[in-house]
Amino acid sequence: MKSRVVLLQCPTYELVTVEKTLRRGIELLGGLASLFHPGEKILLKPNLLYGQAPDRCVTTHPVVFEGILRILQEHGLVLSYGDSPGYGKPSVVSRKAGVAQIAEQYHVPLADFDSPRWREIQLGNQKVQIPLAAGTLDADGIVSLPKMKTHGLTRITGAVKNQLGCVPGFHKAEFHVRFPHIDAFASLLVQINLSLKMRLFIMDGVMAMEGEGPGSGDPTPMECLLLSQDPVALDATFCRLIDLNPRFVPTIEAGERLGLGTAQEDKIELLGDPLETLRRSSFKVKRYPPVPDVTFRALHPLRNFLLPQPRIDPDQCRRCGICVEACPVSGKALSFSNGKTNPPVYDYTACIRCFCCHEMCPHRAIFIHTPWLGKKVLHFLGRGSTPKGG
Repeated sequence: MKSRVVLLQCPTYELVTVEKTLRRGIELLGGLASLFHPGEKILLKPNLLYGQAPDRCVTTHPVVFEGILRILQEHGLVLSYGDSPGYGKPSVVSRKAGVAQIAEQYHVPLADFDSPRWREIQLGNQKVQIPLAAGTLDADGIVSLPKMKTHGLTRITGAVKNQLGCVPGFHKAEFHVRFPHIDAFASLLVQINLSLKMRLFIMDGVMAMEGEGPGSGDPTPMECLLLSQDPVALDATFCRLIDLNPRFVPTIEAGERLGLGTAQEDKIELLGDPLETLRRSSFKVKRYPPVPDVTFRALHPLRNFLLPQPRIDPDQCRRCGICVEACPVSGKALSFSNGKTNPPVYDYTACIRCFCCHEMCPHRAIFIHTPWLGKKVLHFLGRGSTPKGG
């Protein structure tokens, strides 16, 4: 049976338009009754990376949150919501993003995203204990609300990666140290999804983020919403919308390998509006593969000449220190050398290229630089793969 992905044009964040589009999407997937039973406890999981106004496109837009909330409440579901942000408290970040106010209006409580409960997963040949937020495990099902964005490490932030926010607090940064290589980290993200009761994925692509995502990119109109029960198929469809080879996205590769879903175009039933009418080939995203684990290890002695590295724009930096706090490396891979009179300085020999600093900078002061020779190597690794991939 093919995985179904619904792609629908939605040119505005007006509530009437968004809700109407969501209702149509759910009907195309088989209707509410095929997805939920009245009385079930359902958690809404938006992307709340950190506290920013909705127009920055860092977080799921509150109107998309409100639209699906209204539809699910009508069906008699018991709702809660939450996310564990990369920086800040869930209660504070959700308010800055405009989501908490909507939830309060409809009497939907914030779930417990502070308390960890440990679960065992299989990662390669080893069993690993991971913490999941209590609120995610108390739910009968989860509706994930990812934001359509780019990402320096995984190329896109999408449906699969959104569940990293189901890991509470500092444990997310810990994972980058425990699993510093991209293939292992992508497998971890997939196993998190497999450990949760995922029910539906709705991607907010009305306004997306291109370029230096997931926090420092530029808002851009994509004018669409995507719905699916298969997060891998949804992410692959996002890739095809922007002419990015799905095989360049580690979470898609791991998702297929571990049985979370499919990325193969001939195994996806695309419903709704034609993809060609919404395709944006000019969307700014890195169209070459991340450095594979084997290559990363082989190039490690030459990493400063070949591998991507975060850099700070001194004119944009406000010396807030969030990047230093976000660095998961013991002893830190960047620090202030003379108080806070100058921007932090990187020690690239300690940097594991997790790009947490880039992800968490609220001032768009950190960008990812790939040396010229490194670009040549990465493009060579991706040579022969077509942009639309399949």
